[in-house]
Amino acid sequence: MTEAATAALELGLVNDLRQIAGIAGKIDRFCADREISPEIAYGVNLALEELLSNTIEHGYPDDEPHRIEIILRQEGESLVVIVVDDGKAFNPARASAADHGASLEDGLGLLLVNHMMDQVEHQRRADCNVVTLLKRTAE
Repeated sequence: MTEAATAALELGLVNDLRQIAGIAGKIDRFCADREISPEIAYGVNLALEELLSNTIEHGYPDDEPHRIEIILRQEGESLVVIVVDDGKAFNPARASAADHGASLEDGLGLLLVNHMMDQVEHQRRADCNVVTLLKRTAE
């Protein structure tokens, strides 16, 4: 692993669904640089896409641009993804389809996030949701 491969990957986007697509390739490269399997990268990308889609579709009561920050880093034998947004308070770790008027499809997507990741945690700090996803990388 090179010195450049030890740094965290920090990404930002606004609450526009079209911006989600550009993130997957960066996560794939981050994982490949650390010899993390493509299957794990795929699972992280899938979970992150579901989480971001729900945040963008349901988290903002206005049409103003809002920034969403993503930090990805390897910690030992785990991949850690932190997502920070200033949307409505919402804990995906305890989400169901009935929460916040989410459709059955959205509820299933959040169940998928919880199933794909080894750990999902939520905190509300300074009017922001801070969601931490953890995926073990060791076989």
